[in-house]
Amino acid sequence: MTESSRPRKAGAFDIRLIIALLLGVYGVVLTVMGLAFTSDADREKAAGVNINLWAGIGLLVVTAMFVLWTVLRPLAVPQAAAEPAE
Repeated sequence: MTESSRPRKAGAFDIRLIIALLLGVYGVVLTVMGLAFTSDADREKAAGVNINLWAGIGLLVVTAMFVLWTVLRPLAVPQAAAEPAE
């Protein structure tokens, strides 16, 4: 297989990585808020559950799954579609 006929990977333009980045940022923010800035009054409102912490951890797990999915099953862009039409 020559270099010109091999499909290229989508790389940073893969939408799964963009979604993972957004979910990861929100997950980190919620986890920090849940660990450091949650008061007892906030826990009372959520039936005794530190909802920011659990939601942040959940988002970080989903982020890890998106990144793992991207690494294990990369998108292949055919070379013909990657080159501009002449």
